[in-house]
Amino acid sequence: MANGSPSLTQFTSADSVSPKLQHALADCWIEVTNAGGAAGFPFPPIDHTQAVPAVDRMVGALAPATSRLLTATDHGELVGWLNVRRDAGALIAHWGTLHHVQTRPAVRGRGYGVALMNEARRFARDEMNLEQLHLAARAGVGLEDFYGRLGWKEIGRWPRALRLAPDDDRDEVLMLLDLL
Repeated sequence: MANGSPSLTQFTSADSVSPKLQHALADCWIEVTNAGGAAGFPFPPIDHTQAVPAVDRMVGALAPATSRLLTATDHGELVGWLNVRRDAGALIAHWGTLHHVQTRPAVRGRGYGVALMNEARRFARDEMNLEQLHLAARAGVGLEDFYGRLGWKEIGRWPRALRLAPDDDRDEVLMLLDLL
């Protein structure tokens, strides 16, 4: 990383996320989405009217056993974040899902995404006692390669599941990381 290792911070409750951080999360999400990132909003451009309610819902659902937010900062500035969730139902409580993995476009390639993913892997396994992580990624933007380098395996695709424009259908790539 250009400036050393990022500071990684995990949040497990809404009251631990400051209004300043919530604003930074929304700003990052807007920046990533408007640069073409596949982080939850498929139709850029977006602004605070879309991002703020989505951040509020995510933060409001934080709980140690079922939803955690992980942020990466460098010199006090948010450079990326992700959300790990699990359903507490007995049938599927052994696995979780990764959501909204993102790093600011200006800092990509500096290792922040890798640091976020490695820390998410660690706490999902060691603290949440998960055996697997799942994610769904938009095909055609190089995400499969990024996740593959980190040990994720493609386990299937939903062909043409994502319609980004009238003549732009993309597969949704289903990926799994075994934590055992």
